[in-house]
Amino acid sequence: MTPSPATAAVRVRRAELSDLDDLVALEQATFDHDQISRAQYRRHLDSDTARVLVASANHRRFLGTALVFFRKGSRVARLYSIASLPEARGKGVGTALIEAVEAATRQRRGHAVRLEVRTDNHSAVRLYERLGYQRIGPVLKGFYEDGSDAYRFEKSLA
Repeated sequence: MTPSPATAAVRVRRAELSDLDDLVALEQATFDHDQISRAQYRRHLDSDTARVLVASANHRRFLGTALVFFRKGSRVARLYSIASLPEARGKGVGTALIEAVEAATRQRRGHAVRLEVRTDNHSAVRLYERLGYQRIGPVLKGFYEDGSDAYRFEKSLA
């Protein structure tokens, strides 16, 4: 019997073209709105200014993904999207992905990571706060496709 994600070490790696079907499937299973399309993922996989990461355990299908953008001339990375399968939540997948985003940002000489999160996504807000992210600026009214508001968070990596 293979260990569950709760007992297995979560590994994060850069996504590859062969992950495209799984990336799209996870996106569709996780988000009702604001989904990243297959074409967008395809473009991001080859981009110098984006990094798509996937998390897995026990060499099985991956459990989560993160997409981070690096804007030329800026030392602030933007965590654009993070998702994990429902059965993987609370098992360290989000933490592992965020730590990998921070490592990738440092590798590119970035000094901070910013992100937006729905105001009603209490578990994600708690995760970001636990990992040292702080709310910045006002609530972003109607930020998401469905009209939901967002908080903006930032963490200094200096």
